[in-house]
Amino acid sequence: MKHHLLSSSLASLLFAAPALAHYAMIIPHDPMISQEDGRSTELTMSFSHPFEMLGMVLDTPVTFSVTHEGTTTDVVSELQDVAVMGHKGFTLDYPLDRPGTYVFAMEPQPYWEPAEDAFIIHYTKTYVTAYGDDDGWDTELGLKTEIVPLTKPFGLWEHNVFQGIVKLDGKPVPYAEVEVEFLNNDAGATVPDELMITQTIKADANGIFTYAPPSHAERSAG
Repeated sequence: MKHHLLSSSLASLLFAAPALAHYAMIIPHDPMISQEDGRSTELTMSFSHPFEMLGMVLDTPVTFSVTHEGTTTDVVSELQDVAVMGHKGFTLDYPLDRPGTYVFAMEPQPYWEPAEDAFIIHYTKTYVTAYGDDDGWDTELGLKTEIVPLTKPFGLWEHNVFQGIVKLDGKPVPYAEVEVEFLNNDAGATVPDELMITQTIKADANGIFTYAPPSHAERSAG
């Protein structure tokens, strides 16, 4: 999600012009951690074009937090530099001490986007569930701009639908434009036309949108 500092425009999940889309992303190695998977989750943070797998530089975030059982901790100092798609990004191996849902959120540095004549911040978050306990899957963090899930954001089967509420300053955004792009990790996905790279949905009058992933949801950037 990104928020325009110099305008009231809002888009959610992933937002930009088709074929030029670039997003700040938090990608867990697995959104559902079982006892057999170990006692931590590894996350990779990048600024990139997810479908085309073209990297860009992600500067050190302003904040990087984890929320679990109502407690939020800023762990930006624990981020480790890593190259993602050939450009600067970050990684974090975060210990999962207790069951439940962990919500990771990042506020990157603002950047200037000449095409939109605005400074932009991509407010980004992802959900990871640990040890079979999905309590907290609908946690709202109170970010400047945020999608609050109405559907459990992990464990979706192909062609299930995801629903969420787009919010700005804690209030639903009527008819917000939502754009989604596939994280093409193995570069195996192709499209017949570049207009299909970034998929666009419009929220309803209550800020609620619905999206059906074309493949397993954990393969999509969000």
